[in-house]
Amino acid sequence: MRMAIFADRVAAGRELAESLEAWRGTDAVVFGIPRGGVVLAAEVARTLALPLDVAVVRKLGAPSHQEFAVGAIAAGVRVVNPDAVRAGGVTAEQLASVEDLERIELERRLRAFPRSGGAIAGRTAIVVDDGVATGATAVAASRALRAEDPQRIVLAVPVAPSDWTPPPDAVDEFVCPHRVHDFWAVGQFYDDFTQTKDEEVARLLSHDLPE
Repeated sequence: MRMAIFADRVAAGRELAESLEAWRGTDAVVFGIPRGGVVLAAEVARTLALPLDVAVVRKLGAPSHQEFAVGAIAAGVRVVNPDAVRAGGVTAEQLASVEDLERIELERRLRAFPRSGGAIAGRTAIVVDDGVATGATAVAASRALRAEDPQRIVLAVPVAPSDWTPPPDAVDEFVCPHRVHDFWAVGQFYDDFTQTKDEEVARLLSHDLPE
């Protein structure tokens, strides 16, 4: 197993901000994917003096391994990865059942983590998550934001498989400081990958950020 790269999500966010220095003080908005991605996004936003917002999305996990995303949903968006579905041995019935449950959770999170309301048309949207495995959640979040007519969408994650690239209809630029070959789960690259709680996400999005 590959050794961890980051102490925790805060450390990963600080490193990711270094790779996004070109957007410091620009007319960009940082969107964190709840829950863990918001921790990194808060660090990026604070470091680069950019506003912080949220891109709510729900992973469609394989029934036998829920952390393995075979797809994802966001408001008005559904992404399914056929290769991941086959690899996970997921039937159409199983996928439908998972999606029904996740749509309930998606609606709950949309209520729990409301957007700030700022328009992003003509601006740059920087979408941040704590890593990419299959990429389904990142793509769903990016496509949902694309509907709001931003000038540019930048997907930024600290770690991803070396052979993964986002689809051009979803993302204009992909920033990832660590592209690795030996990849099986995002959590393997963190010393501390404790699940982020709703309360922490809400606090960060309220801009009550610690110094």
